[in-house]
Amino acid sequence: MKIYHNYDLTACNSYRVKAVAARVFMPETDEDIAVVFSDRSRPRVILGGGCNVILSKDYYDQFDFVIFNSAFSACSVPGTMVIAEAGLSLKILSETALENELSGLEYFYDVPGSVGGAVFMNAETLGESVSDWIESVTFFDTQDLSFKTLPKQDLASGYRQSIFQHRPDWIVVRVRLVLLRGDSRAIHKKMMDNLTLRHQKQPWDVPSAGSVFRRPQGRFVGQMIEQLGLKGHACGGAMVSPKHAGFIVNYNGQATGRDILDLIALIQDKVSAAYQVKLELEQRII
Repeated sequence: MKIYHNYDLTACNSYRVKAVAARVFMPETDEDIAVVFSDRSRPRVILGGGCNVILSKDYYDQFDFVIFNSAFSACSVPGTMVIAEAGLSLKILSETALENELSGLEYFYDVPGSVGGAVFMNAETLGESVSDWIESVTFFDTQDLSFKTLPKQDLASGYRQSIFQHRPDWIVVRVRLVLLRGDSRAIHKKMMDNLTLRHQKQPWDVPSAGSVFRRPQGRFVGQMIEQLGLKGHACGGAMVSPKHAGFIVNYNGQATGRDILDLIALIQDKVSAAYQVKLELEQRII
């Protein structure tokens, strides 16, 4: 296990907000996870690929970060099953499926984030969800310090929802996915088509953290924001993407967490006043 002090978190969040953590743990094995959480002297906050979070402070010293990223990213492929650890990127996961001629994860190619975050949020794109392919999820229960496994039917999966959002004491460790045999050329084409579509519709050349708000029933968030004339509106270094109004971008590399939160509050107020819709934040504030 790697332990760092005064660790720069800029590269650990996709907004590329500058922040520093007083102490960071990067577990590499199940045993490391057990050791980290058996020490209850300080609170712990989990960070995966950092693709759905807003770092609201410049310096964190009230709790430790436990980062599941490249250090906890093993992957194996027995038959049509893929067993992936929480820190594995979705990009590598979908590339691994392609290498083994397994279909089902094409739409998640180039979707930023880690396996653990995708399970936590039940990542969804183009009408497909990660939960569609899950067989089971292994997690660490920080209350009784044990590893447990939940089958798919107990994950309470919904639109960008899972049971783990309601159980902060459960830490996603690895997931078992069951995919379908497919033709590698067809799988690759689908991946490239999806990549092209994402680049056409979404900002990919500036730091962002994906969709900011959950989609309200019967409404499109980006459309409402655009109709209010907020495309390109900025608070400090945070801007409503000129390409897709449902995204906030760090357009000049200088955005702070406060800039992002101020812009979110402004959008929520204006949408509420104009449409009587309360926008629910999809991203996690730390």
